[in-house]
Amino acid sequence: MKTLICGSLAYDTIMVFRDQFKNHILPEQIHILNVAFLVPDMRREYGGCAGNIAYNLRLLGGNPLIMATVGDDGNLYMQRLAQLNLDATHVRQVAGTYTAQAFITTDLDDNQLTAFHPGAMNHSHENDVQAAQGIKLGMVSPDGREGMLTHARQFADAGIPFVFDPGQGLPMFSGEELLDFLRLATWCTVNDYEAKLLAERTGRSLEELAHEVKALIVTQGANGSEIHADGQRIFIPSVPPSAVVDPTGCGDAYRAGLIYGIGQGWDWEKTGRLASLMGAIKIAYRGGQNHKPNRAQIAEQFLKAYGETL
Repeated sequence: MKTLICGSLAYDTIMVFRDQFKNHILPEQIHILNVAFLVPDMRREYGGCAGNIAYNLRLLGGNPLIMATVGDDGNLYMQRLAQLNLDATHVRQVAGTYTAQAFITTDLDDNQLTAFHPGAMNHSHENDVQAAQGIKLGMVSPDGREGMLTHARQFADAGIPFVFDPGQGLPMFSGEELLDFLRLATWCTVNDYEAKLLAERTGRSLEELAHEVKALIVTQGANGSEIHADGQRIFIPSVPPSAVVDPTGCGDAYRAGLIYGIGQGWDWEKTGRLASLMGAIKIAYRGGQNHKPNRAQIAEQFLKAYGETL
């Protein structure tokens, strides 16, 4: 099924500070903070929610199209998408901007300092969902604020069912705007923190919010996930990973499994199980796009985990 993934493409520059931030920050001097951290370890990863979701959906044998924006420095990412056979027809290069990027410094306690530059993401609303032909399913994931609002309306106007995945973009919207998203969307997926923020912003309980969509999916990391659908709450256990290396992109991998199952018309138990497995596969690798199982290997792990064919 041809699926349009609207969201971000980004570069993640990840650095490791071989000490603890607290040893170099004086609490009584926080008002004149001026510190520098030596980071001998650094790597650059390809990321962004649309990129990560599409990558995982392709691993499953899905047919994702990416709708996103990149800047003048986006050629490397565009080359990567071509190498991965990911359709980038609707990735717009915005002159005079940088591709969205995060600069993340982590200390030995796994505390993080992150600076995020949206760059070309601020132009995401210039992309038009209806420019993509033959779309049967969609997703609105974290992107520029106006882009998320615009693409949700365009999916709804075109009669294309879509998943609303606000992610880290959720704080950009008011309670009424979030309710509008849910009324336009067919499904919604959030993590447990985002679920609490969604309820707080809208003044509604999760049970009430679940009535606005066909299903409200709440991920809880190692504690599994819950799917609120048809007046029921379905618990999906997590899959024990082969190793716990890096959680970056695990939520995106889960969402790829989710949208694949929806596209196949599976019930929520099977869809949630595949989503959970995809997150477990990803966590054993650094970055959001460095795991490389093929469809047969994923099916083999699914059978081992659940005693069920994929």
